[in-house]
Amino acid sequence: MYISREDFEAWMERVMYRFDKQDKTLDKMSKRRNMLDGELLLDNQDLCQLLHISKRTLQRYRSTGELPFQTVYQKTYYKESDVHTFIRENFNKKRNGRKPTENP
Repeated sequence: MYISREDFEAWMERVMYRFDKQDKTLDKMSKRRNMLDGELLLDNQDLCQLLHISKRTLQRYRSTGELPFQTVYQKTYYKESDVHTFIRENFNKKRNGRKPTENP
C-alpha cells in the first residue's frame, strides 16, 4: 500500500501536533507541586522512593510518631523540612550506634 507524499506529511503533522500537546501537558504536570505555607509537600509514593522504603515502613514511622505528617482530603503528605529532620536524626542514630572499625 502506497500513500502520497501529501498524505504522509499531513499524518506526520498530526502526529507531531499530538506529541507537542503531550509535551506541554507533561511540563505543566511536572511544574505543579503540592505546597503548604510555601513549603514543598511529599506524598507517600515520593517518600517511599526517596528513602527506598516500603509503604508499611512509612506507616510504622507515622504510627510511632517518628515522622510528622499532614492529612488533606484523605491523602497523607509530609513537609519537606520534617523529612529532612527525620533523615538527619536517623542518620545520626545509625552513625552513633555503629561500632568503631578496627584497623589491623
